Amino acid sequence: MRTWLNGLILASMMWAQGAAAETVLVVGDSISAAFGLEIEQGWVSLLEKRLARQDESHDVVNASISGDTTAGGLSRLPRLLTEHDPDVVVLELGGNDGLRGQPPLQMKQNLAAMIERSRDSGAEVVLLGMRMPPNLGARYTEAYAEAFDSLAEEADVAYVPFFLEGVGGVPGLMQRDGVHPTAQAQERLLDNAWEALEPLL
Repeated sequence: MRTWLNGLILASMMWAQGAAAETVLVVGDSISAAFGLEIEQGWVSLLEKRLARQDESHDVVNASISGDTTAGGLSRLPRLLTEHDPDVVVLELGGNDGLRGQPPLQMKQNLAAMIERSRDSGAEVVLLGMRMPPNLGARYTEAYAEAFDSLAEEADVAYVPFFLEGVGGVPGLMQRDGVHPTAQAQERLLDNAWEALEPLL
């Protein structure tokens, strides 16, 4: 009887360890912070709901801040990794770097450091890329896109080249400022991210 009971306890402990929730940490800017919307309408909240429908053993932490840059994300990341010990880190930063005309090389270096630190903590990484509007000039927009593309290849990271694919510039899917997606666009944003994220979960 005692042997059977001990075996049952051991099996329960092993099951509990195997069922430990995986944590997805999203480090982003206003696009992921649901700027102009209720937070529950944003794509990160929709991700949490999708995972709950499929598998309850996932926690989603949204550490996105409107206006944040890659430099800001890099400075915040060590504390976030220590606090949440994520299994997957989703990086959605760089849009504000571009809108401020900051050097694409510096953006790339910041993101590369974030990828390295996330991996050193034991997490896998998804990089959500961005593209700049043509009014910033062809030379800058091309260098900006190349920074994301080359980083994804060099780091061999799960990658979405343009997170706003199918959303940016589409009537009804962008707010009046022309920068932030509407509530109607959030499911498309989730689908864009999901393609790279799902294989890691």
